[in-house]
Amino acid sequence: MIICAGNNETFPFATPIGMGLCESAVNLTRLVLMNPPEFLLFVGSAGSYGKFNIFDIVESKAASQIELSFLLKKSYTPLENNVIVSDENVSRETPLAKIANEGRPIIVNSSNYISTDFHLAQNFNRLGIGLENMEFYSVMQVAQNFNIPCGGIFVITNMCNENAHNDFLANHNEAMTKLIEYLKKRIPNLETFHS
Repeated sequence: MIICAGNNETFPFATPIGMGLCESAVNLTRLVLMNPPEFLLFVGSAGSYGKFNIFDIVESKAASQIELSFLLKKSYTPLENNVIVSDENVSRETPLAKIANEGRPIIVNSSNYISTDFHLAQNFNRLGIGLENMEFYSVMQVAQNFNIPCGGIFVITNMCNENAHNDFLANHNEAMTKLIEYLKKRIPNLETFHS
């Protein structure tokens, strides 16, 4: 099953699940319970913490949910900071320190907030976290809970800096065109998938 956030990111081959961590988790859980898929592929936009350029296409099978305040030692969580990683068989949790040091796939960080301080956002790169997308962590969490292989394909629309929102708006249409072109090459018979 190919899924996307919806709103201004819809595709004829993808089912919209909603924006942000909560809405996407609730709606995707409902979809999976009604019609369990063999796999989940999330497609959409992402912001870069500096490692990737605008319009780059990035594939990932790893997601985290870490807030900037945690990196600044201004908050804590009673939860372990795990990264959800998917392979051909199942999504699983791995401690962040281990994955950052093993050369694993690029990690996509999720939050309901968009990072606008580029200097602070670059701290994510040290942990192997290269992108920011609001929904991917919840998608990976649902996939893990239902033992569904999962991945994501993202197009960079903006850097995570003070111009993030304006750049997102300015680059969004071209980015979606580039993403669709990439997906048509990457996924045989893409047009046979229907939302």
